Amino acid sequence: MKFDSDLGRLQRLMAASIAGMSRRQAILDDLVISAGDTIIDVGCGAGHLLGHLAKAVGDAGRVFGLDPSADQIAQARTGSEAFTNISFLERNADDTGLETDICDAAISTQALEYISDVDAALTEITRVLRPGGGFVNISILWDHFRFHGAEAQLNNRIHDAFRAHCHHQMLPMELPGKLARLGYGHIKDKSLAFVITRRDQNSPARYTEAVMANFAIRPGVPEDDVAAWRSQLARAEEEGRFGFTSFPVLTTAYLG
Repeated sequence: MKFDSDLGRLQRLMAASIAGMSRRQAILDDLVISAGDTIIDVGCGAGHLLGHLAKAVGDAGRVFGLDPSADQIAQARTGSEAFTNISFLERNADDTGLETDICDAAISTQALEYISDVDAALTEITRVLRPGGGFVNISILWDHFRFHGAEAQLNNRIHDAFRAHCHHQMLPMELPGKLARLGYGHIKDKSLAFVITRRDQNSPARYTEAVMANFAIRPGVPEDDVAAWRSQLARAEEEGRFGFTSFPVLTTAYLG
């Protein structure tokens, strides 16, 4: 079985899938955006959300796309060439380099759970937000993230190898308390859970499987075992017993 090792490309395909589209729509539905606002997207990745934000704030507004990856920033720049109100910060979430109280809103999509010192990142986000500023985050409840259809023991090995790179596997359960201690109020959570039983070109399951295969090989799961896992999933799909479940949670809050 051929392995695609270009993780950046696979992550961009995941973000462009129907799950990524629905997450972005959920953010836009819940976040109050006004013309002239300044917004930071923390962990912007390839910038799929930036254009929507740039249109919402208008020419008088400003959007910052922050990501520590030079490759992701380069992709985001390319995709945002039509906008003059987007700026990029190749920096970590705990050191944005921005002025205090400069942003009207901060957004993060599946980024904070990968940051070891998430409290430092949240403190920095809070510093750059104006009083009354909005915070929107999407993180996954990793206990409910699962492929179904492969042999149980092998399936567990692959999932354990993948989850090991995530520092805060149940961040949505911890986030309300962390935000309250930082002075946020009106904290609300919304489930964005989904179930997929077939893979196609627009399915996040298709690209998530490939990403997980790469992560499993890195810590030493034999390539033959990873290939067997993928073959078992393909067979399960053919036999009508395949499934992929994920439980993203959208958390909104307002500062002060």
